[in-house]
Amino acid sequence: MTFAPLDAQLAAALLSPPVLALLGLCIGSFLNVVIHRLPLMMEREWRIDSAELLGVELALPAPITLSTPRSRCPHCAHTIGWRENIPLFSYLALCGRCAACKAPISLRYPAIELLTAALFAACGWHFGATPAVLLWCGLSATLVALAFIDLDTQLLPDSLTLPLMWAGIVASALGWTPVPLAASVGGAVAGYLSLWLVCHAYRLIRGKEGMGAGDFKLLAALGAWLGWALIPSIILLSSAVGATVGIGLIVLRRHDKDVPIPFGPYLASGGIAALFFGEQLTRLWLVPT
Repeated sequence: MTFAPLDAQLAAALLSPPVLALLGLCIGSFLNVVIHRLPLMMEREWRIDSAELLGVELALPAPITLSTPRSRCPHCAHTIGWRENIPLFSYLALCGRCAACKAPISLRYPAIELLTAALFAACGWHFGATPAVLLWCGLSATLVALAFIDLDTQLLPDSLTLPLMWAGIVASALGWTPVPLAASVGGAVAGYLSLWLVCHAYRLIRGKEGMGAGDFKLLAALGAWLGWALIPSIILLSSAVGATVGIGLIVLRRHDKDVPIPFGPYLASGGIAALFFGEQLTRLWLVPT
């Protein structure tokens, strides 16, 4: 990745794992907003489109964006001030409870902040103090958002997957990542077609859909960032984890086997594993027996 020269010591300080971890906490706080609000924004747009198509008037929820209205307590509607919204530290200071009504705050909010911080620090450690590390941090953050949105709603928004795919191709074309352009474009094509073929075969055999198109686009995005050679590793890892969790849910929690289980979190996990251990994974699959 070629940028304007930076002072080596300043770059090492600003892009060090501890500083990136602090940045990750802030980005993780924003991701909590994205995970909660983006599906609501999509639902409102769908209702508007449906009303226009049918020529009827529908009761619509209040407009919402990623920035407005301000965050509120879901129990008492208390507006959350900036002192109550400092990533992780506010949660600890408030002992995990609303400042107004003392209702418990979900542990998932600080967990996502810590997860994002850990991934940013890992990117700093793995890729070093170069401007390119910010690209990999951005990829990690987007995968976190997609994983939790899919977990909550079984949706993988095009507004995240498609820009992520094109960003990977553009970054490759500009030489900002070590993945050659041909490998990036090939990865996007291979990622999309591999899951599409599996889904199409499942539909022919079982007569019903086995996977959503969002999964195809997410794997295409991972292929664009990591190259076609890592597609098999991502599929194998995500399928193994997904099958294990799925069987566990069916056996231990009596999960109905006909109720779909979101695959996005497993694809995101496989992509993150390939991001940090891709070379080792590829060597592992290619070891002669």
